[in-house]
Amino acid sequence: MSISIKSPREIEIMREAGRIVGNTLQALREAVEPGMTTRDLDRLAEESIIRQGAEPAFPHINDFPGTLCISVNEEVVHGIPGKRRIQDGDLVKLDAGAIFHGYHGDAAITVGLGTLSDTARKLLDVTERALALGIGATQPGAHLNDIGAAIGDYVESQGFSSVRQYAGHGVGRQLHEEPSVAHYRQSVRGIRLRPGMVLTIEPMINEGTWDTVTLSDGWTVITKDRKLSAQFEHTVAVTDRGPEILTLPEHGEPWGVPFRMADRVQ
Repeated sequence: MSISIKSPREIEIMREAGRIVGNTLQALREAVEPGMTTRDLDRLAEESIIRQGAEPAFPHINDFPGTLCISVNEEVVHGIPGKRRIQDGDLVKLDAGAIFHGYHGDAAITVGLGTLSDTARKLLDVTERALALGIGATQPGAHLNDIGAAIGDYVESQGFSSVRQYAGHGVGRQLHEEPSVAHYRQSVRGIRLRPGMVLTIEPMINEGTWDTVTLSDGWTVITKDRKLSAQFEHTVAVTDRGPEILTLPEHGEPWGVPFRMADRVQ
């Protein structure tokens, strides 16, 4: 396994790439409303990323047909933007990536529209706290799989499940680099985390089974039991002082920040 250790200069560039992604997701969170199509949201994301001096990352991954992955309700990840209209009560996952000066930022949020069921609201809160707990475990000298243990143990204690077929990853000049970051407890703790590692932590949490299937479009992943799924994601750098979130927006309430979520969800 070859893991890229980023220099301070590289992390500085990635901090800017991350800021662009964070700002884009914050703008989408404020803009999304019932009646919009997923293609409408995709156009807004593309305009935001380009306006900030970056390039959408996802079209470079096997020619993905969009700037955003937009996944609704039982869709877990990789939903393709199109004609689908967002409705009151939907859980809308917005996953964005940007390239700035050759480096990537990658983050995701789930937006609950209008009146949500109690289960949907709890799933949102648990998923966001799961991200916060995963970030909190991303400490220098800790082990890679401590991240998944923190996430998976909490999620299961709340009656939900963490998707196993998809994971976080290293990120830098490539969107997907080593290592893979699982979001559930494993039997080994894995490699030690070192300052200069940059990872995405992106728990995908399901109402029912963790198992998934891919639709015939070759992209869209849904829960096998067709129950709800939620996701939150940040790009995180390991530093001597602990984890640094690189994908925070400049304005508005951030998501998945450990000290905020510890107070918000018991």
